[in-house]
This record gives sequence, C-alpha cells and structure tokens, in this order.
Amino acid sequence: MPSFPGGDDELVNFLSKNLKYPELAKRAGITGKVIVDFVIDIDGKISDIKVVKGIGYGCDEEAIRVIKLMPKWIPAKIDGKPIRFKLSLPILFN
Repeated sequence: MPSFPGGDDELVNFLSKNLKYPELAKRAGITGKVIVDFVIDIDGKISDIKVVKGIGYGCDEEAIRVIKLMPKWIPAKIDGKPIRFKLSLPILFN
C-alpha cells in the first residue's frame, strides 16, 4: 500500500490544515463526505484525480484542490519494486 509521508496522522493533519469549507456549502448547511479516487505513481506523484461521490456546493472542487496540494506519497511496492496504485480517500465536510 502507498503511504502518506509521516503516516495516517500526518494525512489527517494535512487535511485539517489545508481544507477550506466552501462558503456556499456553509450557507446552505451542506455536510457530508466527498470520495476522491486518485493514482499514486511509481515516483509518489498524484495523478488521475476524480470525484466518485460528491456533495456539490463547492465541496467536490475543494476536495480536488486539497489532493493536488499533497506532497509526494511513498509508493506501493510489489517484490520491492514501486507500482502505480489507485486509492480512494473520503474527505469529510461538517
């Protein structure tokens, strides 16, 4: 499995520091989970970002923006060789 630099706790910290609740969603009282798929390439870069379950009101775009800000991940490996790996990440807005 690929891993975020510093582990899951750092991923949570990264999201909490960088995620901005869209004003439109706040005014409309929108809460929920945006699920984003993306690929961790063999060099740890993120590519192929797609929202697979959105909630609208600017939250989908904000989830993509934050994914694009992420540093390189530690890539997944098979037999010691890095591989591309598709990952799904839920991002909560509440």
